Amino acid sequence: MKFVRVYTGPDNESHTEVIEPPFSERDGTRTALEGATGVMFAQRPDGGFIDYHPAPRLQYVLYLTASVEIGLGDGSSMLMEPGDVLRAEDTTGHGHTSTVRQGGICAFVPIAD
Repeated sequence: MKFVRVYTGPDNESHTEVIEPPFSERDGTRTALEGATGVMFAQRPDGGFIDYHPAPRLQYVLYLTASVEIGLGDGSSMLMEPGDVLRAEDTTGHGHTSTVRQGGICAFVPIAD
């Protein structure tokens, strides 16, 4: 399982970093509770592609059964596989692409401000 943050850098491009979930509660076995405004499940078809776009909101994307490649402006990419979590913070700037490598389901969880 990867926990990945995608964010907008000072160059106005999206960047990724693999991070550790901030486990601190209950003897370091849980993260602090974050507010969410809902959850949406989406079917991602094989071969689906979304061109450069910023995240529509601050949100988590949970890859339940889909594999999606996140493309960045510098030509690099990050493959998100079932079980991985993406914290989408790149709500401004050039954004990222999304290419579905294995169709399946993702859950989108908007984070409350």
